Amino acid sequence: MMGLAVWHFTVFIPDHFWGGIVGAFLAAMFGAIVFGLVVNGFSIPGNDDVSIMTAAEGIPGGALGLAACYFEGLRRERKAGVSYGL
Repeated sequence: MMGLAVWHFTVFIPDHFWGGIVGAFLAAMFGAIVFGLVVNGFSIPGNDDVSIMTAAEGIPGGALGLAACYFEGLRRERKAGVSYGL
């Protein structure tokens, strides 16, 4: 869910994401899930192990997923010769 929350902030930056807004959504969700699994040792925490930090673990993963998707989209646009005045 934190990946989804981080994804909402993409409205404030130019749309250079690989796959557009849907690609950004998928990258944020995938990044948050993978990062959360890595932090928890590739296991899903039980109800007794969940805290506010469990929710916060998805924020850096979502941001990293968005960054990777953004720079990949920007690279592909530049390779194709697309210029938006940047």
